[in-house]
Amino acid sequence: MESKQVLEISLSAGEMLLSNGAESYRVEETIERICNSYNLQCECIVTAKGVFISVVDDNNEKVTSLKKIRTRRVDLYRIELINSFSRNIQNEPISYEKAKQILKDIDQAPYFSFPVRLFSASMTSFIYSLFFNGTIYDSIVSAVVSICVYFLLEKISGVGFFQFFEFFLSGFIIGVSSITAQSLLPFVSKGNVITGAIMILLPGVPLTNGIKDVISGDFESGMTKFGEAMLVITAIGVGIGSALTLGVGIKL
Repeated sequence: MESKQVLEISLSAGEMLLSNGAESYRVEETIERICNSYNLQCECIVTAKGVFISVVDDNNEKVTSLKKIRTRRVDLYRIELINSFSRNIQNEPISYEKAKQILKDIDQAPYFSFPVRLFSASMTSFIYSLFFNGTIYDSIVSAVVSICVYFLLEKISGVGFFQFFEFFLSGFIIGVSSITAQSLLPFVSKGNVITGAIMILLPGVPLTNGIKDVISGDFESGMTKFGEAMLVITAIGVGIGSALTLGVGIKL
């Protein structure tokens, strides 16, 4: 395989890893593993916004390329597939066409359907509300609220609003819904409803990956992910706090 083809395969694998929520050090290890499998010297830098790769071929010619990451989500299934792909190449290098086809199949792997994700979101809120000493009624209301919030977040995320606004609005809806539920159903605790419902919004994976990147020595990428996670948490908190403040004001 030519150096430019190896570079293309490495960039594609790195882009898919980073856009699906992988840690920066994992992306670098995967890219270096692929390049080394084809006897290419590789230098790789991964940031939260893109992948930079430079390889040196047998003729001592340096080829450099980069790929900017435009969309990000969390998909651990695809990360595992690409990790397996890179390790298989390390054990037995394959042709360029076969590698491209495998990466294309991974990229086109089916996602969970929207109804399944809605059900998962409701069950997450239901269980966490019970876990934090909520009653069965609190958990049921929390599950219903999480369905509404997840549905809304899925729709407005495609419009192109700022991420802060998306999570602020989601937090605000959770706060208003919890206050309304407690007013209509006195045996429901708004605190327990909020606790369960916000679990589908908290950026647990980005926060963890940011800490892992910092521990591994990649401070720039780690602090970027950590800061993004804190921004999301702040937006959710401000949204819920605004709703609760508004509810208290209306009662007064």
